[in-house]
Amino acid sequence: MAVTAATLLLLGGCAARTPAPGDARDVENRVREPARQDRAGVQVRPLQNPAVKALLADAGDAESAGDYDQAVSLLERALRIQPNDPEILQSMAEVQLRVQDYEQALHFAQRSYDIGPRVGEICSRNWRTISVARDYMGDPSGSTEAEQRASRCMNTPPTRL
Repeated sequence: MAVTAATLLLLGGCAARTPAPGDARDVENRVREPARQDRAGVQVRPLQNPAVKALLADAGDAESAGDYDQAVSLLERALRIQPNDPEILQSMAEVQLRVQDYEQALHFAQRSYDIGPRVGEICSRNWRTISVARDYMGDPSGSTEAEQRASRCMNTPPTRL
């Protein structure tokens, strides 16, 4: 019996490991970093209230420090001021990924896409967030589809003569 248990433990160590749900690196590695590459060309962003800019900056600091509850609270305050700002909605989606609330991450990313730009960094972050959330929700085909949509957000500048 002990030999069987030891064998199972050893074999379990050989199994392929998947990232832990909500791995903080997913937001950086699978959403933000690839989206930064989509910055080439025109970026469409709504004008922001100075208070909203400050709240977004503070929420980013809280998220970086691992204080996700504070980040959510600050983003909620920003949304009360500007409820239809795609950047705030997308930031909230990314924090929801970090706290493993994939349904909410999908909701906020989709809402951001619905009212936001169809090209550029925010568009790319929307679809990459949807891809990661669908992946963790056990929808690999939906994840792949969202990743393909993200690649269509690239806005290349016109060629100069």
